[in-house]
Amino acid sequence: MDSETLLILALAFALVAALYSSVGHAGASGYLAIMALLGVAPDVMRPTALVLNLLVAAIGTLRFTRAGLTSWQALLPLAAASVPSAILGGSIRLPVEGYRALVGVVLLLSALVLAWRAYSHLHAVEEGPIRLPTGMALVIGAAIGALSGLTGTGGGIFLSPLLLLAGWAGPRRTAGLAAPFILFNSAAGLIGLGSASAHFPAGLPWLAAAVLAGGYVGTRLGTERLPARALLALLAAVLLIAGTKLLLT
Repeated sequence: MDSETLLILALAFALVAALYSSVGHAGASGYLAIMALLGVAPDVMRPTALVLNLLVAAIGTLRFTRAGLTSWQALLPLAAASVPSAILGGSIRLPVEGYRALVGVVLLLSALVLAWRAYSHLHAVEEGPIRLPTGMALVIGAAIGALSGLTGTGGGIFLSPLLLLAGWAGPRRTAGLAAPFILFNSAAGLIGLGSASAHFPAGLPWLAAAVLAGGYVGTRLGTERLPARALLALLAAVLLIAGTKLLLT
């Protein structure tokens, strides 16, 4: 990877981390989108996204927990089902074409979710205790965990809209639950992937520093207010372009 590409990735990743972490996410789908646009090899994309996800999710977990927005009781059944599924998903090596198609679909779905969040009125939902039924949490956790491991994402982009649409949690409680959920799934995905199958870019330390800086800013904003509608819409557009590119190339 040349220095120019590394600089572009670092700047883009910092922005993605800031935007995503403000709503309790860690940015995996955004990192995958940027790497897809710049032609990064698929066998590098998944482990890189998981490592960066792990770092940002750790910051988010600490920040949202300190703010009293994380329900560990609600997280337990979700994580209990998602972690083994993420390990299994991470251990599966898809053909390049299959991986591109799967990630392309995930990016397109993520774009729709972000656009929906940008233009919905869910920010007006009253906050309160999370009301996620245990049985449903186990089913949701297992399904999202498997998809998380397969694609190199933490699953928060799928968990958050489910919680909000079903009325199980408000935006801030959702962010507080998503951050540790992503943390556990990202770690599980890396375990499943294994060191022998992981290929990282030479500039990974610089990319890690970039997302840590972005995550610090984003989580600070996220504990106080939701991100601006225009920023979410712009990020959705990037995911839409990248997902389309992966599906058509």
